[in-house]
Amino acid sequence: MPWDMIGHHWAVGLLRRNLAQARTRQAYLICGPDGVGKRTLALQLAAALNCEEPPEPGDSCGHCRPCRLIAAGTYPDLHQLEADRLGGVLKVEQVRQLQRQLALAPFEGRWRLALLLRFHEANPSAANALLKTLEEPASQVVLLLTARTPEAVLPTIVSRCELISLRTLTPAEVAEGLIGRGVDPVQAGLAANLAGGRPGRAIRLSTDERALSRRAQIVSDLLALLEGQLGERFRYVEKMTRGGESGERREKSLEVLETWLALWREAMHRSFGASPAIGGPAGDGLVEKIARCLGPEQIVSAVEATQRTLEDVSKNANLRLAFEALMLEMPVLNRG
Repeated sequence: MPWDMIGHHWAVGLLRRNLAQARTRQAYLICGPDGVGKRTLALQLAAALNCEEPPEPGDSCGHCRPCRLIAAGTYPDLHQLEADRLGGVLKVEQVRQLQRQLALAPFEGRWRLALLLRFHEANPSAANALLKTLEEPASQVVLLLTARTPEAVLPTIVSRCELISLRTLTPAEVAEGLIGRGVDPVQAGLAANLAGGRPGRAIRLSTDERALSRRAQIVSDLLALLEGQLGERFRYVEKMTRGGESGERREKSLEVLETWLALWREAMHRSFGASPAIGGPAGDGLVEKIARCLGPEQIVSAVEATQRTLEDVSKNANLRLAFEALMLEMPVLNRG
């Protein structure tokens, strides 16, 4: 069957052609923002590599044993490796254990596969240990690495991989993909707008009954911050970051920043006379107020500041310092 992906048709086409022409690389590095589809693409590639009954060269059938077990994450020749939590550290001991497994012949498939998720979280020792495997690869092993950016991975590792950089999609593309999966069109449009062009996040949002209430709270918080004094902004940051730098707290912080960024971008589009984007009514009142009360230069500056903070938090910057810096750059809205 065709690869089960929303968007990224160029990447799917490239990999299908490579497989059909028997030009499989020993290692692939798939980069892009969280939720854009890196893991999904890697698993689709893993299925196509070991499918027993591909309907077309480079495809997978979806129903043979390897396809079913790879989708379930239980295939004996697929080894998944990642840090113990989001924002954690992938350790050298984990890589060495993987190397011992990869030294064996495939248990039942054509290829023994290693999926190393969020490899930007690997510590230097782990990255250098993997480099040895890349320099002396076994003939029946394929490594599938994912990371946010190539720059977050050792250049010597990047140079030994087929690099595939995934970019965010348009809300229309994401919404179309969700509707094709049976999601209600209104919910699909809202999820696509919230997800910032990332299909994986949109899929989660479309099935999350609390997404609307979370978005409403995040919008309300932003309005209060824009209308509030600096002390109120810093109290918000203190409350939001209280308890340390857990992976769950960082994930929630990223959701806040992504929602704010979507609102700022929509306000920017409206300030320049563009039509409203796909999505539900959540946040429309704030967007209209921002576009009416702030000038385009202020809005663009807010977009840039929020984008910069999002990138910093994604790279494990100190949450409190990153948000405090953002509070200082946010414009002020008059109450009323």
